[in-house]
Amino acid sequence: SKKTISKLKMSLAIIIMLITLVITATGRFSIGEVMLGGALLMVITGILTMDQAYQAIEWRSIFLVGGMLPLGVALTKTGIANSLGITFNNLPGATQPVILLAALMLVTILLTTIMNGASVAAIMTPIAIVASQHAGVNPRSMAMGIALATSLAFITPLGHPVNILVMGPGGYRFRDFFTVGLPLTILLYVFIIIVLPLIMPL
Repeated sequence: SKKTISKLKMSLAIIIMLITLVITATGRFSIGEVMLGGALLMVITGILTMDQAYQAIEWRSIFLVGGMLPLGVALTKTGIANSLGITFNNLPGATQPVILLAALMLVTILLTTIMNGASVAAIMTPIAIVASQHAGVNPRSMAMGIALATSLAFITPLGHPVNILVMGPGGYRFRDFFTVGLPLTILLYVFIIIVLPLIMPL
């Protein structure tokens, strides 16, 4: 019956998803390749049709990231990232790695309130790497700080597509995001600044 087939597809989809996550967690293969393989398996097994798979792709995000990554490269090639990185180094107290990390993360969070996080990462990562090199700080730790800061997209619905997607159905307003998101952002901001240097020494 249709009900039995539907349950079978649902169970199969869960199994494929779990297998995909387990393989990804091992770190032996590229995340993109594993996820694409899982998606193709969903289509091959008949869980999804090709039309459904195409409709599920957020093309705007793909083109957004595809357009912003060259911008990050351009910032590096033209020397803008170097200039901005030096500017961060000239801030009061920037000789302290934690203060430099805090400043870079703060700017990243502020940009994330009005831009997509992936775009902000493409812009801020080259700047963070240059600033860390001039300050004699571990660039990987600074880049991780930027990556974590771009995920703190709670203050407005503009920083992440999911925020916008739930805004309409949930009846949320900008004020709701700000009221809940600001305290959460501050809490996680402080937490990252304390914990990140312990895990990835600056």
